[in-house]
Amino acid sequence: MPQRHPVTPLVELPPGTGKAFTVAGCELAIFNADGRIFAVDNTCPHDGAPLAEGSLDGTTITCPWHAAEFDLTSGKVLTPPAVEDIGSYPVFINAGVVEVEL
Repeated sequence: MPQRHPVTPLVELPPGTGKAFTVAGCELAIFNADGRIFAVDNTCPHDGAPLAEGSLDGTTITCPWHAAEFDLTSGKVLTPPAVEDIGSYPVFINAGVVEVEL
């Protein structure tokens, strides 16, 4: 059964930023895309790059190593060289704290 895990205070994740977190043993990248919070796998399926270090444009994250792009709303791969989607996880804000459901 999925559980919610507190991750970070929302104030630690300003708009336009992303950070890596280990949550319940999973490496996640959490992004603030203009006030909307998203949680996805932190590892690019193409070559293992840390997606939290990528560039954010709206709800698209670009891999910092080889420029594959992913849709943060769904985890879907948008451009090669990656061909696999990444995991995308439900996010909740509870009393100013970002929580991820795993």
